[in-house]
Amino acid sequence: MARGGTKFPLIVYKHFLNRWWTPMFAMGLGLFAIAYWQYTELGQFVPLRWMLFATLGGVAILIGIFFLIIRHIAYVQPFPTYLKFVTPFLRFNISHKRIHKTLTTEMRLLFPPKSMSGWVRDIFAPLASQTAVIIELKSYPISPVLLRLFLSRFFFKDKTPHLVILVKDWMKFTTELDSMRAGGDPYPPAPGRQPRNSILSKLPRQ
Repeated sequence: MARGGTKFPLIVYKHFLNRWWTPMFAMGLGLFAIAYWQYTELGQFVPLRWMLFATLGGVAILIGIFFLIIRHIAYVQPFPTYLKFVTPFLRFNISHKRIHKTLTTEMRLLFPPKSMSGWVRDIFAPLASQTAVIIELKSYPISPVLLRLFLSRFFFKDKTPHLVILVKDWMKFTTELDSMRAGGDPYPPAPGRQPRNSILSKLPRQ
């Protein structure tokens, strides 16, 4: 099996889940507090009220925990013949033959903050100054409808075949990807260590 390169976490995916898991968890605790208050209100047992709030609270907490866990699952990983793209709900391989070229630029140039609504602009602000890698494709490996359904708008700058990849170490990512596309290995194995008696073994025997 071909050796893969480094797994580079997708910052956009993690960033959005980071913004959602805490509010969901807090909402769940709040609903549990309301359920407890309903249960103990004036010492009366009101099953429909407290059970409804307790159920909603439990669902919210489970969703928050789910978001907390899956935020680390999304990544891209270069391989000798393809680029592996993984999220909790979608995974596919992009053959190197599909890749037309790669470019780099800042996120704010791809997605001008002035074109966003207020709350989207606030969410996008921490990403604005980071460098993204644009992988321009000859065609998508799967339906673009599925891609846009399961991925954030910040993976797409326009309607042409491409993906906007935002990772922490974009230079290392592009180095690995370009090297594997060229048929090389960005991290060749270190040469084996010579045994200590290698020099002595070459001396003529008497």
